[in-house]
Amino acid sequence: MITSFSFSCKQEAKKDAVVDFYESEFFKRVQMESIFKDSKTFVDMTPKISKTEILEKYELEKDKPHFNLEHFVQDYFLPVTAQQSHFITDTTKTMYEHISSMWPVLTRNADKYHPYSSLIPLPEPYVVPGGRFREIYYWDSYFTLQGLLVDGKEVLAKDMVDNFSFLIDTLGFIPNGNRNYYLSRSQPPFYAMMVHSVAKHDAATFMNYFPFVLKEYEYWMKGFSNLEKAFEPVNAVVKTDDDTFLNRYWSYSNTPREESYREDVHLAENIQSSEAQKELYRNLRSAAASGWDFSSRWFEKEDDFSSTFTTQLASVDLNCLLYFMETQLAEGFAMKNDSVSKVLYQEKANKRKAFIQKEFWNEERSFFSDFNLKTQKPTNEITLAGLYPLYFKIATKEQAEAVKNTLMTQFLKPGGLVTTLRNTEQQWDAPNGWAPLQYMAVHGLLHYGYRDEAKEIITRWLDLNERVYKNTGKMMEKYNVEDMDLLSGGGEYETQDGFGWTNGVALSFKATLDSIK
Repeated sequence: MITSFSFSCKQEAKKDAVVDFYESEFFKRVQMESIFKDSKTFVDMTPKISKTEILEKYELEKDKPHFNLEHFVQDYFLPVTAQQSHFITDTTKTMYEHISSMWPVLTRNADKYHPYSSLIPLPEPYVVPGGRFREIYYWDSYFTLQGLLVDGKEVLAKDMVDNFSFLIDTLGFIPNGNRNYYLSRSQPPFYAMMVHSVAKHDAATFMNYFPFVLKEYEYWMKGFSNLEKAFEPVNAVVKTDDDTFLNRYWSYSNTPREESYREDVHLAENIQSSEAQKELYRNLRSAAASGWDFSSRWFEKEDDFSSTFTTQLASVDLNCLLYFMETQLAEGFAMKNDSVSKVLYQEKANKRKAFIQKEFWNEERSFFSDFNLKTQKPTNEITLAGLYPLYFKIATKEQAEAVKNTLMTQFLKPGGLVTTLRNTEQQWDAPNGWAPLQYMAVHGLLHYGYRDEAKEIITRWLDLNERVYKNTGKMMEKYNVEDMDLLSGGGEYETQDGFGWTNGVALSFKATLDSIK
C-alpha cells in the first residue's frame, strides 16, 4: 500500500510543479476577488478536470463579454462538503460523553487517490480537527492522540502514527497537513513523541518507527554540513559559536500562502521592495510552520504584523522538540548496539540542552524565551512556549521554580493559561488559551513536582470547556480564558468547533486530575 500511495503522491506533486497552478493568473484572481469568504475553500475544492485543462479553458473564455469568474469556478470545481454538518449534539450527554461520540464524526477513512485533488491521500484512518480543517494536521494530532489513548482507541492512535510514518517515507518529512499546498513547510515535530506514546516503552514497537524518526531529524537538519559561520542559518538549521546545532521554523517557499493568499498579499501591499515582500511571505509561512499563526511572539516591532520575523528566531519550543528527538535517536542507536552513533546523538542533545538552559533563559523576565539569532540574546517576549523546557526536563530546578512563579502570577486567568501577555488581534495572543499549551504547561509543572499548580490549571481549563459546552453544545478550537462569558476571537478565520486537540486534552486532563487528587 505504501508503494502505490507513494507513487500517486509523487506523481501529483510533479504534476503541480509542471502546471504551476498556484502561480497562475486564474488562481490569483479567484483568491483576490474574494469568490469565497475563506481563502482555504478554493484550494480544498477538487477540480472536475485536470488543472492544465482548466487553465486552458480559462485562457479561452476569460475575455469573452459575459465571462463570470464565479460561475466558471462552479462549472469546473466540486464544492467543499462539511462532513460533520449533519451532526446534532445530544444535550443530555456530559461533555466527556459528547467527546467520545465525536470520534466517528471527526474520523476519516483511508483516502482514495484523486489525481486532481489537493489532498495527499493517507493509507490509514485518521482524525481531523474539525470545521474548516478537513485534513490531518501534524502537531494537532499529538494532542488528539492523547485523548484517543485515554478513550481506549489504541488502533486509531496507531493508525495516526502510521500515516505520519507514511508521509515521512513518501515525502521525507511531515508537512503542515496532508494537502499539496502545505508541502513547503512542516509543523512542530511531535512525531517522536507520538511514537513514544504508542510504543509505551515497548522496544520492538519503538524500533519499528525508529527509521522514520531518523529521517525526520535529517529533514530538520538539512544543510547542516554547509554551515560555515556561527548564527548564519541554512534552511531550518544554524550552529552557534561553540558548534551547538539549533533550529528555526522555516518554509522553503517565499510566496503568499495558497490557503491564505488574499490575506498575505494585503499584508504586504505597503512594502515597496519585492525582495522585502518575499521575505515577509517566507516569515508568514514559517510562523504557520510553528503552529502559532499568528502571534506577537513573531513581531520584530510591537503591534506590527508586517514585521513578522520568525526566521530570525531559534524558537524555544522547536529546540526542545529537537532535543527530545536527539535523545530518542541516541536511545535507538543504543538498542542497535551502535555505540558511535549513540554517543554522537547524545552529545548533540547535551549541547542543545545546555544552550537552552543558558541562552534561552531570560533572567529579567524569569522565563524561557525564543533566541534572537541576530542579537544572540533571548527575546523580551514571554509566552507559553517557555514551558517546553519544563516539559522536556531541560530546566534546572531553580529555573523551573521561577517559571512556575511567573506562570501562576502573570499567565493564569479564570479559564486557564493565556497564550501571551499581549492583547492583539492575533489568535495566539491574549485573551486566548489553547489546549495544547495547557497540556505542555501542566505536564511541565508535574515533571518538577508542582501538583497543586497543575491541578489548578486543569480545573480552570476544564471548567471553561464545560461552560462553553453547556452554552453551545460544542468543543472549540480555542477559548477566551480572561472573560469566560465571551467566545475567543482573532485570527484569519472564525473560531472553529469540533475540535480534535481540545477533545484529546480534555479527556487526558480528566484522567490526570483523577490521578493527582
